[in-house]
Amino acid sequence: MEHVEWSEHPALKEAVLLAAFTGWNDAGDAATEAVGYLTRRYECQRVATIDPEYFYDFASVRPSVRLEGDDRRIDWPVNEVRVGALDDGRPLVTIVGIEPRLRWRTFSDALLSVATQLSASTVITLGALLTDTHHQAPVDVIGASNNEVINLELGLTPSQYEGPTGIIGVLNDAFHRGGFDSLSFWAAVPSYIGHNPSPKAALALVQQLVEFLDIPLGATDLQIAAASYDRQINELVESDANLAEYAQQLLDEATDELTDMADNPEAMIDELEEFLRQQDE
Repeated sequence: MEHVEWSEHPALKEAVLLAAFTGWNDAGDAATEAVGYLTRRYECQRVATIDPEYFYDFASVRPSVRLEGDDRRIDWPVNEVRVGALDDGRPLVTIVGIEPRLRWRTFSDALLSVATQLSASTVITLGALLTDTHHQAPVDVIGASNNEVINLELGLTPSQYEGPTGIIGVLNDAFHRGGFDSLSFWAAVPSYIGHNPSPKAALALVQQLVEFLDIPLGATDLQIAAASYDRQINELVESDANLAEYAQQLLDEATDELTDMADNPEAMIDELEEFLRQQDE
């Protein structure tokens, strides 16, 4: 694939591929931070990048300039492909980047070629959405797969969503049609603080991933960051009377709805679908 620039061609077998992209499907930077954490933990090394020239409007996703000694360098929007190994030896491929603005089908073909080249057998995409949830509540994580066995094992409900989608939805469809087992997890982030990075939601996604992959958690730095996040958000909310009132209202409503959510796991999926529709308005 001409849009993939390889620096190495490792020979892998039955790799697990994780992908996340900044943008509207990454509320609180939770999805990209979750994949980034696992990339760092397993010391994944870069083996390829996706050429940004074809997929971005640089007037809206601008490159940045930096000084390197006496020289000025331009850093372009980048989607990096990295490779490492999980605790049990399974190859891990991670892709972290920016949701493309252009040529989504070509971008999907590029990632499909990466998955094929690196012999991925399972592809997991991560996302995060803004919802009316309290910041002190446990983070809801929902998932869906094109594999009926995985759905049954994890108790996942296949999505019945119809409407606008993001690059995650397009990629999941492409990987499914390409013969890969594709799986997607989404974390809920409080809408009233969604502009703040949410290590708490990132940690929830990592916890879901390690459960699915059956690997040790080892997320001490994320756990510390999540605890610090709770304290900082508590201080932020307490300093704003209107925000505090709204947060308390959500907490009261959450208490009333807790039983309904336990009895109706499709409620969270419905909320995700409503979120996707709102992005098109």
